[in-house]
Order: sequence, then structure tokens, then C-alpha cells
Amino acid sequence: MPDMKVMPDRISYNAAISACEKGRQWQLALGLLSSMPDMRVIPNEISYSAAISACEKGGQWQVVLSLLSSMVDMRAIPNEITYNAAISACEKGGQWQLALGLLRSMLDMRAIPNKISYNAAISACEKGGQWQLALTLLNLMPEATVVPDEITYSAAISACEKGGQWQLALHLLRLMPEARVVPNEITYNAAISACSKAGQWLLALNLLRLMPEARVAPDVITYDAAISACEKGGQWQLALNLLGLMPEARVVPNQITYNAAISACEKGCQWLLALKLLSLMPEASVVLDQISYSAAISACEKSGQWQLALILLSLMPEASLVPDQITYNVAISACSKGGQWQLALKLLRLMPEARVMPDQITYSAAITACDKAGQWQPALDLLSLMSEASVVPDQITYSSAISACEKTSVCFRWIF
Repeated sequence: MPDMKVMPDRISYNAAISACEKGRQWQLALGLLSSMPDMRVIPNEISYSAAISACEKGGQWQVVLSLLSSMVDMRAIPNEITYNAAISACEKGGQWQLALGLLRSMLDMRAIPNKISYNAAISACEKGGQWQLALTLLNLMPEATVVPDEITYSAAISACEKGGQWQLALHLLRLMPEARVVPNEITYNAAISACSKAGQWLLALNLLRLMPEARVAPDVITYDAAISACEKGGQWQLALNLLGLMPEARVVPNQITYNAAISACEKGCQWLLALKLLSLMPEASVVLDQISYSAAISACEKSGQWQLALILLSLMPEASLVPDQITYNVAISACSKGGQWQLALKLLRLMPEARVMPDQITYSAAITACDKAGQWQPALDLLSLMSEASVVPDQITYSSAISACEKTSVCFRWIF
């Protein structure tokens, strides 16, 4: 515009900053805002609000707070829109204390908190694991003549879910019709997840059944939470039944769905079904991950299928997956149960090469393998290695080592 001898005014700048905000170009928005004084254009609350909103969308909560504090110097008074964007920025950045501080400071600046303000603050508390504060804010809304909506309740229920407060989550869900607020799929998903984490699989399934009556269509998150609830409750048949219902509901299973179903089969000692599900994942264009393999290996371990456990472990590098501590521990335990102490020790030796550090469970499983085979010397060697690796033996570790010595009448006084 200067090249055309037309000087931009505040309206032009505000429109340009707003365009950058909508295009998620927070750096450009800041550049425009900072260039305004050079062009003898004074930014106002609209300029700052647009720039703050741009930074909020870009996850720049520190920049947002800096802009908010600089408004006073420019004699620009923050309004509800400014504060809402700032609170939302803090929420996205996991800064629940700052979000609450901004909410409290709104009244001092004669900015009245609205539904958006409270929703962002409650969501900040939810992300920060502060379920009590989330509920406090929800209870304060009627006093501030602010009516909660489905976003408010969903965030509060999610806060209860994260805090393990499934009873409160269900209580909030029941309160919604009284408040003339219609639950949506996010609300139900949070409530089902709360029940899932608490092992309340019956309640989780009941909520799933209620969704069609409430004209809410379950999505993949709903099914993931419900299958996970069945997995935690040892209900592998129900987990597989839900997985089978997903195509009819036009919901495509994802990695989490399959992993939860495989884990359900693992807990139910259904190793054949676990392996079947694992083989179906590539056909369904679902990528296998460490959790998929670990759950399948654990299913084989529980059913005494040590050969299959080792085969699965060997397949992981081909899938560009690095076995973790849990994977190795389960595979070593499978060898232990199968009486394969040499293989158990080989896996233990491979762990440092794979940059995986053995823990107490690893050593205990390997020592137990030696104990079952009557190999007292390797058992004691492993016990010595634990001290060098700064791994503290527990009662199970000592018991297995002592048992290995007892079987060959070896004195184990040195252990103590």
C-alpha cells in the first residue's frame, strides 16, 4: 500500500491481522502488529485481540501473555474476546494456574466472563488434572448468570474422568437434561471412558446402549472406550462382540480398538484369537505398534506358547518396531514358563544392545527361569548383576534365587 501512496490505517491493519489469524499465521500477525507504530498507526483492542487469537491458535501462550501485558502500555483495554483467547492459549499450553488467574482478573478489568471464558478455564483444569477446580467453576457459572452448555459439561465430565471420579462423571451426565443441555458424543465418550478406567464395564456398556436413544451416534472413540472397559473387566467375549458391531455402525476400528481387543483376549488367555486379531490389522490398513505386539506376546506367554512369543518378538524389527522393556519382560517370562532358561538369559543379554534397560521384573523372570531349570550358578550371577545395574531385588527375586540354590543343596549364606 505505501508503494501506491495509500497509507494503511488501523482498519486495514486489523483486517490483515485477522486474516493471518484465520490462516494460522501467528508470526505474520505479530509482524503486522509490531509494524503499526512505525506507520504511525496506534493498535487498539481489536488489533491485539486478533493477534492474541492468532498466537493462541499457534500454541504460543507465552507470546499471548506478553501481548496482553503490553496492551496497558499502548492504552488498549482488553475485552472479553482478548481474555477468552488468552485463557484458551493457556489451556492449550497446559497452564491451568495462569488460565484461572486470567479469569479472576477479568472483573478487575471490567471484562465480564462469558460461556467461552468459563469453558476454556474448565478445559484448562481438565487438562491439568484439577477436577475439583473444574467442578467449582461449573458451580460458579449460575451465580455469574452464565448458562453452561454441552462443551462445559463435556469438559467437566472429562476432568472427572481424568481424576478417576466416575461417580461424579455420571452424576454430571444425569444433570444435563435438568439443565436443558443435550449430551453429545464427546460427553458420552468422556463418561464411558470414566467408567472404563474405573473397571465399570457394565455401566460403560449401558451408556453405549443409551446413545442411540439420545440420538447420538457412537464414534470410534466411543467403541475404543467401551472395548477397553470390557478388557479391564476381563470380558473378552463382549470386547470382540463390540469390535464385530463396528462395521454395522459404520465405524472403522483403529489401532487403539485392535490393541484393546487383543489385550482383552490376552487377559482371557485366548492366544489364538489375539493372534487372529493381530493378523487382521494389516488387512484393515491398521498399523501395528509396540502395544499390539506386546499384548499378543503376553497372550502367548500366559498360554505357554513360548515359541510363538519369540517369533512375534523377532518380527518386530521387520515392522520397524523396537521392542521395549515390557515386550522383553513378557518374552523372558514366556521362556521361563516354557523351561527355556538359556533363551531367557539370551534375551536378557540382548536388551542393552537394543538400548533397553532390564528392570526388577526382567531379572526376576530370568532368575525364575534358572530356578525352574535348577541352574543355581546363573541365578546367583544374575543376582550379582542386579546390584551392578542398580536394580534392587525384591522378595520374589530372592525367593527364586534361594530356591535355585536349595535344589542343588548349595549354601546361599552369601546372599545375606
